[in-house]
Amino acid sequence: MTTKEIMEISPIVPVIALDDVQNAVPLALALLEAGIHIMEVTLRTEDGLKAIEKIAKIVPQMQVGAGTVVNKKDFRYAIDAGASFVFSPGINQELMDYSIKKGVTFIPGVATASDIMMAQNNGFYYCKLFPATTVGGVSALKSFAGPFPKMKFCPTGGINLKNVKDFLQLDNVLCAGGSWLVPKSAIQNKDFNLITQLSKEALNAIT
Repeated sequence: MTTKEIMEISPIVPVIALDDVQNAVPLALALLEAGIHIMEVTLRTEDGLKAIEKIAKIVPQMQVGAGTVVNKKDFRYAIDAGASFVFSPGINQELMDYSIKKGVTFIPGVATASDIMMAQNNGFYYCKLFPATTVGGVSALKSFAGPFPKMKFCPTGGINLKNVKDFLQLDNVLCAGGSWLVPKSAIQNKDFNLITQLSKEALNAIT
């Protein structure tokens, strides 16, 4: 799939940190039940890669990607685990070059005009704005639309049920990433019905 196709799978991309790989498949199924067919599993935990591998093998209808990828080693591990795309909180030449070499969808994180210029100059027109609300949120994205008309974004960081619609109404935003759909307490308590409910509420709020 192209980067554009991946970012158009769902208007909301759940961002998940999993401490227990046993919760990976039930969580993926809970999101699918709500109508969300994409998820970003971060590499912030020891079980992150194991979770990606398990979801990729057992729940193939879910597009699972790796998040918090900050170097080439992490990128390689994410690919080997079965990630179909990679998110990074930032941007550097090493990650861009490696993604091109491997032919794997890479969505770098940008926060400034200089970051966006670096992405564009390397042929990356689909980026994560991170941390979105901290670096200007909706106002920043509106400002970027003028000098960077070809760029499309997935704002992540500080996104919640109250502001997600404001982001998604922008022409240069294809989707938004958020963790409020998947509260850590709900995962730990194995309350996957709550996650389905929160995900449905989020989708209903933007329609």
